[in-house]
Amino acid sequence: MRAALEEARRGRLGGEVPVGAVVVQDGAIVGGAHNAPIALNDPTAHAEILALREAGRKLGNYRLTGATLYVTVEPCPMCCGAVLQARVARVVYGAADPKAGAVESLHRLLDDARFNHRVETVGGVLASECGALLRGFFETKRS
Repeated sequence: MRAALEEARRGRLGGEVPVGAVVVQDGAIVGGAHNAPIALNDPTAHAEILALREAGRKLGNYRLTGATLYVTVEPCPMCCGAVLQARVARVVYGAADPKAGAVESLHRLLDDARFNHRVETVGGVLASECGALLRGFFETKRS
């Protein structure tokens, strides 16, 4: 999660909402990114999507079976869909997202039995640090 937080801080420096993500496979980081929809003019450029793309390229496979995605904020529905398509084994996230979270807050997409894949989830890891980074960003934007 510390590596994901570093990614989030890099995004904040670029004026992006500070969300960071890393993909870990066999104990090594194989993908990492921060939010970049503004920089890339791409509404799908969430940290999770970009980290999954990098991991897929590095591993030479669109299936990330056995991988863990660490992300500073609870993933949204789009990112949960990407996690399911990639067959990620586990998602570990920091702060809950009561407005857009699709792991536990608004929806439970990653353990929905109607899908052909389910993902182990762990929430609240370094939640106060992850949440503080977001709150600080938005407080600065509002002032």
